[in-house]
Amino acid sequence: MSEPPVTVMVVDDHPMWRDGVARDLSERGFDVRATASDAASALRIAQAVTPDVVLMDLNLGDTSGVQATLQITQEIPGTRVLVLSASGEHADVLEAVKAGASGYLVKSASAEELVDAVRRTAAGDAVFTAGLAGLVLGEYRRMAITPDSEHQAPQLTERETEVLRLVAKGMTARQIANKLVISHRTVENHVQSTLRKLQLHNRVELARYAIEHGLDQDGEPEEEN
Repeated sequence: MSEPPVTVMVVDDHPMWRDGVARDLSERGFDVRATASDAASALRIAQAVTPDVVLMDLNLGDTSGVQATLQITQEIPGTRVLVLSASGEHADVLEAVKAGASGYLVKSASAEELVDAVRRTAAGDAVFTAGLAGLVLGEYRRMAITPDSEHQAPQLTERETEVLRLVAKGMTARQIANKLVISHRTVENHVQSTLRKLQLHNRVELARYAIEHGLDQDGEPEEEN
């Protein structure tokens, strides 16, 4: 039996763009449940249709997509937000991630990149336009608070730590499996074990934990010039 299609909601204040993205995703097999044009209706409609992924523009006229992102991620735990914005400004990217966005894609991305990003976001991956992942990793490293020495972090195995570093870089389970020459199932087992030890819920939270604790610093992520 085939898996049910990924359900999506598109939030953008430009009707032609919003409807065009919704149509493109529908034609590629996604179940586009709804669209919205502002932050207030985005939250209300998302609560009603509970999509797997909300594609969120940041500039919604008089309202902010950041606030809508924060409300949706806090009030609808099963729904992930992927920002799709014309802005690639560092401040916008970081603000969206801090509000709970699972990833950030600029509108110049190709249709194939968008489709892949939506599928990966639904699967729990942190997805960023090339070059932006390095920005987010670097900023979280600078902002990370040194853990209280009185509260020791849970002990992870060497392999679990290695997998966690790669998760923090935005790699999928299959990419990690290929890099470490282990099975996809083994990677998933390490991820689930690490989630339990750290009392986290998904790979996005896992990536943030790794970033905040400096576990991604074995090598610098590649950035585009």
